[in-house]
Amino acid sequence: MLLDLFKNKKCFKLVCGAGNEDAKEVEKLVTLYSKAGCNFFDLCAKPEIVDAAKRGLENAGIKEDRYLCVSVGIKGDPHVSKAKINKDNCINCGKCDKNCLQKAVLKEENSYKINTQRCIGCGRCAKECPKQCIEMTSEFKNLKEVLPPIISKSIDCIEFHALGEDENEVDEKWNDINNLYDGPLSICIDRSKLGNEKVLARINRMLERRKPYTTIIQADGAPMSGGKDDFKTTLQTVAMAEIFQNAKLPVFLLLSGGTNSKSTELAKLCDINAGGVAIGSYARKIVREYIDRDDFLENEEVFNKALAIAKNLVDISLEHMN
Repeated sequence: MLLDLFKNKKCFKLVCGAGNEDAKEVEKLVTLYSKAGCNFFDLCAKPEIVDAAKRGLENAGIKEDRYLCVSVGIKGDPHVSKAKINKDNCINCGKCDKNCLQKAVLKEENSYKINTQRCIGCGRCAKECPKQCIEMTSEFKNLKEVLPPIISKSIDCIEFHALGEDENEVDEKWNDINNLYDGPLSICIDRSKLGNEKVLARINRMLERRKPYTTIIQADGAPMSGGKDDFKTTLQTVAMAEIFQNAKLPVFLLLSGGTNSKSTELAKLCDINAGGVAIGSYARKIVREYIDRDDFLENEEVFNKALAIAKNLVDISLEHMN
């Protein structure tokens, strides 16, 4: 069972990207990391992406102890946002392309455009644009329409990105999720806009309708910032987890946001009792040159090179969990 992974401190979650709608990439990532020992996968909330992940598990030949989670959020949450380039102001400098870890920026004749299927809303391109011609946009999604087709595919968890300041939208969507799904739920939250007290107040309110230890708190230190592999990058992850640990909530803790190969080591040094780690940007980055190949799933030599890298990350992360 999924929650047993957290009880035993053996959860490694690969974040494919809540906004990652590239089914082929998701299939490759799940195939690779499932083989490498990853047991939990975070996916975009679309039926075709769940299907792609299941193909990945089939490719890996692993049918047990692998779990799928879909992520949804509120309007303005970066995880469900997409970049949009104002071509009238674009000076064709290419900084957006250079800084996109997802390779979601496409070159056109006199400007660039965003491949929205690959864009995960990290905002790196917007931060680097010298003309501020890139904006991040998100659209309202009715979870009563989005979730039922996905739930019917026998997923194992739904993650709610409760980032943002609109308490009414948080409550409304949290109620919808709880009414639609009776399995384990995950709450992804950071303190960038709320501060510690408001974060805890929101979480405590959300937990009122949950049974003890049926909820995962994904302590998102610095969302989608795990491109580097050092202690500083993952520092906020551990600090965020400490807030929830000190509050003694009846939940399982998952390290996230700026996570890398140092995350569980730092958490252990700081006496953080996390049940697992979720790694996205860094986990995808270290195998990017391989999974972008068209022959990735067929070329055994290429796949095995990527597998060695992915397995090393999974093994190191889980080693420091115990």
